[in-house]
Amino acid sequence: MPRKLRSIPGAAAALALGALAVTLSLIPAPAAAEQSVEKAIEQYRQDLQGGNPAELWEARGEDIWNTPRGPKHVSFKSCDLGLGPGVVKGAYAELPRYFPDAGRVLDLESRLVWCMVNQQGFTHAEATKITFGKGAHKRSDLEALAAYVVAQSDGVKMNVSLADPHVRDMYAVGEKMFFYRAGTHDFACATCHGSDGKRIRLQDLPNLTKKADAQKAYTTWPAYRVSQGEVRTFQWRLHDCLRQQRFPDLIYGSDASIALTTYLAARANGAAYAGPGMKR
Repeated sequence: MPRKLRSIPGAAAALALGALAVTLSLIPAPAAAEQSVEKAIEQYRQDLQGGNPAELWEARGEDIWNTPRGPKHVSFKSCDLGLGPGVVKGAYAELPRYFPDAGRVLDLESRLVWCMVNQQGFTHAEATKITFGKGAHKRSDLEALAAYVVAQSDGVKMNVSLADPHVRDMYAVGEKMFFYRAGTHDFACATCHGSDGKRIRLQDLPNLTKKADAQKAYTTWPAYRVSQGEVRTFQWRLHDCLRQQRFPDLIYGSDASIALTTYLAARANGAAYAGPGMKR
């Protein structure tokens, strides 16, 4: 049975949305307005955080985790995320990592897919049919599973080990990818996330070359995305970033995606994980 949900204050959420709209409508013109806009948005996030809708995804993910599924009728209790079969407490804080049974460095989502294929008997196409959900008619089991697993690392300090040479290699590739410029716009990840004071519309962009910014950014994903009404995973975050850079589509669970995740996750080491977060 899913764990008991903390109450989600719908009326308070509605009031917070209304308050944000009113606040923004009263903010004066450009220069002086900038800081006020940031404060209004931050207050809006704080007002909603106590009733993060991601809890609904967590509950569904817990149910999926414990239910025997697939042709082999096996639950995820046999899935080893790195700390032993079925152990989820603190597992996300140490991912990505090298898995000898897979012969690869895997992040959370690619490991879940591996377990679905190799332990539950799904084909890879079946396991990855819906990676990113869109409303009740297109729900992603992977997003729900990710929400459940990451919530079990809430408050646990990130500790992605680079002791294994496979992980070190992935980190090195991810670092190169972060600074690699290409595509029609000659963009790199560092174009938006390599210096201070950058913004897209009202969204401040963290400088991921700074330890504190990297820690704060990584430890709040996966997150509930208010503008989309969905929980979004880190694979989605990378996919959407590369889309905006006009790069080719990032293949879900590819070595490229895991390399970039490894680089960013390891740079967050030492910070307490605080997800699922809430984003605009």
